[in-house]
Amino acid sequence: MKLRLLYHGHCFDGVASAATFTRFYKERIHPDAEVNYTGLLHRPGNLFDLAMFDSDENAIVDFKYAASEKLTWWFDHHESAFLTPEDEAHFRADKTGRKFLDPTRKSCTEFIADVAHEKFGFNAEPIQSLVHWAHVIDGALYESPAQCVELKEPALQLMQVIEADPDDTFIERIIRELTIQSLEEVATSAEVQRRFEPILKQHLETLEAVRRNAKCSDGVVQFDLIDEGYEGFNKFIPYYLHPETTYSVALTRAPQRTKISVGSNPWAPKPRTHNIAKICERYGGGGHAVVGAISFKPEEVEEARQAVREIVAELSV
Repeated sequence: MKLRLLYHGHCFDGVASAATFTRFYKERIHPDAEVNYTGLLHRPGNLFDLAMFDSDENAIVDFKYAASEKLTWWFDHHESAFLTPEDEAHFRADKTGRKFLDPTRKSCTEFIADVAHEKFGFNAEPIQSLVHWAHVIDGALYESPAQCVELKEPALQLMQVIEADPDDTFIERIIRELTIQSLEEVATSAEVQRRFEPILKQHLETLEAVRRNAKCSDGVVQFDLIDEGYEGFNKFIPYYLHPETTYSVALTRAPQRTKISVGSNPWAPKPRTHNIAKICERYGGGGHAVVGAISFKPEEVEEARQAVREIVAELSV
């Protein structure tokens, strides 16, 4: 029995969702299943190669829906869960009882754990720490911007490794370890800590790059890191540096895409009034009401910069 498990790649909640689903699946569905993993990234155009669904059962967690008869399990919590109305209709017509969506959930990990417990008798108690931290991290339920920028807790150090380490084989190893070890054991392991050291160094450099480039006015902080050469950043840096802001709009570029990141400050003195997922959807992206992203082709830098100007203008109103 083979299971192909596709998950939101280089995302703490995506990795935690994959580990949680694996544990549930092997405990309650097929104990002897051979599980193989594929990380998925949001990118312009079609997100899925349907040839990915190559196993006896195929699952997607923490990522958009695929209208394929080969998709046997699906869990998601994003407001932008469907690429097309036809995909949503395909999901609504499903009668298998194995595809689930709840955009009100802070994390997909918690959603999987609860559904697996309620409908399939899964005991999620041994992974409560993993569920808790996925809830905190994906729900941005930190005590302060400093907590998630200064990265003192082991779970947050593991988060940085998952987000920043380019080695997909190692990320898969983390998933497999999280199915049999505690979050704390995995996060404090020698290999995770070894990989965290250079990531922390770059994180601190990125912090300074954002400090140099960020401009804040009318409740929006914006910055462009393309010329700086950074492919990503800790999304709470803008609120650490500019606690007065309500929104952040950032532009980065990696080999596979140029990315606009749009976020809202959980500690903002003036509350969010815009639905960020709806804004991002207009440019082919998506996300949640409080955070979202848009992917352009790597060479579409000027198109992305124009979109940034439009989004900043809208959020500044």
